[in-house]
Amino acid sequence: MLRYSLNNRGARIRTGDLADPNGARYQAAPRPDAPPVSHTSAGAIVAPVPTPITDIIAELDALLTPARFQDFCPNGLQVPGPAQVSTIATGVSASAQLFELAARERAGLLLVHHGLFWGSGPPGPIDAQLKRRLQILFDADIALAAYHLPLDAHPKLGNNALIAKALGAQRLDDPFAHHHSEPIGCLARFPGDGLAAQELFARVHALTEREPLVFDAGPSHVRTLAIVSGAGADYLADAAPAGADALLTGEPAERAMSQARELGLHLIAAGHYATETFGVRALGERLAERFGLRHVFLDVPNPV
Repeated sequence: MLRYSLNNRGARIRTGDLADPNGARYQAAPRPDAPPVSHTSAGAIVAPVPTPITDIIAELDALLTPARFQDFCPNGLQVPGPAQVSTIATGVSASAQLFELAARERAGLLLVHHGLFWGSGPPGPIDAQLKRRLQILFDADIALAAYHLPLDAHPKLGNNALIAKALGAQRLDDPFAHHHSEPIGCLARFPGDGLAAQELFARVHALTEREPLVFDAGPSHVRTLAIVSGAGADYLADAAPAGADALLTGEPAERAMSQARELGLHLIAAGHYATETFGVRALGERLAERFGLRHVFLDVPNPV
């Protein structure tokens, strides 16, 4: 049985699914004159608590310790917004579509896994696309924060740890998939003699709600699973000496098929987006509980 609830894919809704032509799903926004509300697990309706955004970012930085990582992007607050936040929205990747959905939700803070800015230096010239994206945030007074590798790597709230738990495997403490000096993936073990490979493929399908690309090149049963969400196919070479029978990632690389066959490992590519919805959503739920905020996860499905 899958341990991760599949009923909350996309945002929780009160008045029924809304969808745009691109397939985005989001929570129905209240009337402009209605105060935002939140629902407890017991069903009680409570008003969210306005919280200084500095407190929220400090909590995120303390939890995820981004300074440990030599990342491809700046982690933390990328675009400033209001001084206080009552509603937090989460999503996987920064885009104009996601920003518009957050604006409809009257979010004060949008937390994403893939932010607006990449590279170690200051952003380059602002082109028309970036101008439009920033304009949506400025007009709606939404702050944007992004956490990339720190969110992949977290032992409890990270994408990899949550996938392992959802598939019924026990995350191991052994470090795996080093990026510079920090491990960003995880190893997980199935009980007993392991899980039948075909059952593992089926569980991944159910969890991500999409058919994974599978190079079925490993043993009939998977005892140890290596997981690197997103673009982690190049960690096949690390998975074999770590004792893994399979590597689960998001995007495949062209060279991965022959590499998996030669190493005798299964490669399961379940989608970059689909493997990275878990951490940011769990992080939003944690912040909502910690600060009494309203949280909505905005799902903008991506087949990649």
